[in-house]
Amino acid sequence: MNRIFLDVHALQTVPPSNLNRDDTGAPKSAVYGGVPRARVSSQAWKRATRTYFGDEHLLDPSELGVRTKKVAEVLAERIVSLDSSLEGTALALAAEVIEAATGSKIEVPKRKAGAAKDGEDDPAPQSKYLMFLSARQLDGLAELAVDGAGGIKAYLKTKDNKARAKAIADTRHSVDIALFGRMVADSADINVDAAVQVAHAISVHRVENESDYYTAVDDQNTDAEPGAGMIGVVDFNSATLYRYAAIAVHQLGENLGQGLRDDEPITEPVRRAVEAFLHGFVASLPTGKINTFGHHTLPDAVIVKLRTTRPISFVAAFEEPVVSELGGGHVREAAGRLAEYIPDIERAYGDDESTRTWVLRVGPSTEKLTGLGEEAANLTALVSSVSGAVAERMEKPA
Repeated sequence: MNRIFLDVHALQTVPPSNLNRDDTGAPKSAVYGGVPRARVSSQAWKRATRTYFGDEHLLDPSELGVRTKKVAEVLAERIVSLDSSLEGTALALAAEVIEAATGSKIEVPKRKAGAAKDGEDDPAPQSKYLMFLSARQLDGLAELAVDGAGGIKAYLKTKDNKARAKAIADTRHSVDIALFGRMVADSADINVDAAVQVAHAISVHRVENESDYYTAVDDQNTDAEPGAGMIGVVDFNSATLYRYAAIAVHQLGENLGQGLRDDEPITEPVRRAVEAFLHGFVASLPTGKINTFGHHTLPDAVIVKLRTTRPISFVAAFEEPVVSELGGGHVREAAGRLAEYIPDIERAYGDDESTRTWVLRVGPSTEKLTGLGEEAANLTALVSSVSGAVAERMEKPA
């Protein structure tokens, strides 16, 4: 397959908020260009994107995976759904099959061992780390467990059955595994290299965190009982963020293999995965302290580049921090910076013949971005046009 990269750039303004906290509870930050910036970690936005896939029904549940330490419980439910008579042994079967498939030890955590009280169920065995398996892999392992239920240890000792278990765990990856990758510490040979790289979002300008001192009133207090029922402090900031992600489409195709559904070309699952990621990454939002701040915003501008050279971030446009105009904000100047920087970097390092650009923007503050690429009327149109171009590139001979 041809080398194909998809770069997604976004400018997004968030009001007072705390999207992504550090270990002290303050919004994460970073120094860039010699000044402190607001920061939202890549992990936070990848989590938001993955959650958006399911919440907004961008992908069918069969195309998604589950990442959990409680993988034995998840698999046991599938085993029971196939054969209800195995309900009493399903957890043990699940643990044995997962160990055979991934090499990971599945056992009751030490902190929970012996903690069950008389009359209560024993704690369920768990993986020592988060295990990421697709819906189809779990279904396949459940079928394997049912087949060997009569004597699972002996069943899995045979070379063919053990190989079958491992093959199930290493094929038919879900879209989220194919996009974000998977690490299995005990079986590196079934690791999956991520097709997506997500940068930490940073503010285009200098940011200093602030603190909100708040109080709560006890509803049952009388006039003779003045004062707050509780007091507290929450840190926050507000920022115009530059967000960036890159998809190696050829890696995505390799991860997905020959398709998640029977009798479909490889371009089809890749197209769906690209659509889901582009839509999810643009529209999703980390939910840290969202009930406190209600920071529901969407990007002011999105720029998408389809290229065959290598991924290129435009964050250097903001190495010198944006300074807001008197009485104004940061979006207009940030859009202007991109409008100047993108043609310069593409002239020096890009490939006009193989690069295609789309722009989705909102409002007069982003007007300077007009002309950088094909204007998309809305997010749906952007996603459709980009995914169609990706499928077309994939079909071209290498």
